[in-house]
Amino acid sequence: MLEAQVLKLEDIYIPARFRSTVEADKVDSIAESIIEIGQQTPIQVRLGKGRYVLVTGLHRLEALRALGEDTVQALVVQARKH
Repeated sequence: MLEAQVLKLEDIYIPARFRSTVEADKVDSIAESIIEIGQQTPIQVRLGKGRYVLVTGLHRLEALRALGEDTVQALVVQARKH
């Protein structure tokens, strides 16, 4: 079983194909939820070229960034490049 790790937001690379898919309403909704109950689901990242690369959880990541957080709960998974 994978265990969530706490990573710095600045250490996570967001692939270009994800960046254009951010929905502001979704980010706002998730940010509100995080304020109320905390981050319930870790994002998923993989190791690539000596850095963490986002696999899933773009809106959670952006919600935490919008809230001024510096860290995120993340699972480091084995994933192919997309």
